[in-house]
Amino acid sequence: MRPDPRELAAIFVGGFAGAVVRAELADRFAADPGSWPWETFAVNIAGAFLLGWFVTRLQERLPLSAYRRPLLGTGFCGALTTFSTMQVELLFMLDAGRTGLALTYAAASVVAGFVAVLLATNLVRTGGRLRA
Repeated sequence: MRPDPRELAAIFVGGFAGAVVRAELADRFAADPGSWPWETFAVNIAGAFLLGWFVTRLQERLPLSAYRRPLLGTGFCGALTTFSTMQVELLFMLDAGRTGLALTYAAASVVAGFVAVLLATNLVRTGGRLRA
């Protein structure tokens, strides 16, 4: 099976845009090792929200497209969010003897990311109105 060059191009373009946004934010808001990395945390939560929004909207509200999901989900959100940076930051916290902070950061990232996806999905499905 040959990959679709247009799908690969969509992933590349989305990935480029997400990586540029991520790099700009990393340059402007670098965290000190051993402290809470707000930039990575915020970007990952925003990326989780956007991924929930895009996937739900593209699957349930818009006509199917072979290129929107790779562009926005795989490309943009994949490059914007960064599990690898989070891992390195966790290692820095552990090296600095901040085990409690590392555990809190890891748990808060997972929980907040999950809540962001639920919120985005709920907003798409209800037309922008929150429901309990």
